[in-house]
Amino acid sequence: MKQNAINWFEIYTNDINKAADFYEKILKKELSKITNEKYNMAMFPCDLDNGVGGALTQMDKCQPGGGGTVVYLNVEGDLDGVLERIPKHGGTVVQPRLDIAPHGFIGIFKDLEGNVVGLHSMV
Repeated sequence: MKQNAINWFEIYTNDINKAADFYEKILKKELSKITNEKYNMAMFPCDLDNGVGGALTQMDKCQPGGGGTVVYLNVEGDLDGVLERIPKHGGTVVQPRLDIAPHGFIGIFKDLEGNVVGLHSMV
């Protein structure tokens, strides 16, 4: 059994295609689309057997926006690149690169629908 504090996360969206395009552009990674009658998802690349997974999710009664929870995406080795691409694709950098030694570096941004999302890299 996995012992991670988090095993899945979802970032809510009202427009799955627009949100997926934004995240693919800033992270330079392809998201896997999952669609059924109850929800639409764009899943971030992950190893579900050994780590944490998550997705952008469009679903009735689940709205995007800022709140009290921040999910940190792993952008190992490309924190500065991701932070640079965010404004170019319509997002807003809330916290530029911040040293949180000895735990690496973080950045925080708002996506196209106001979700506040963190970024983490050890370098």
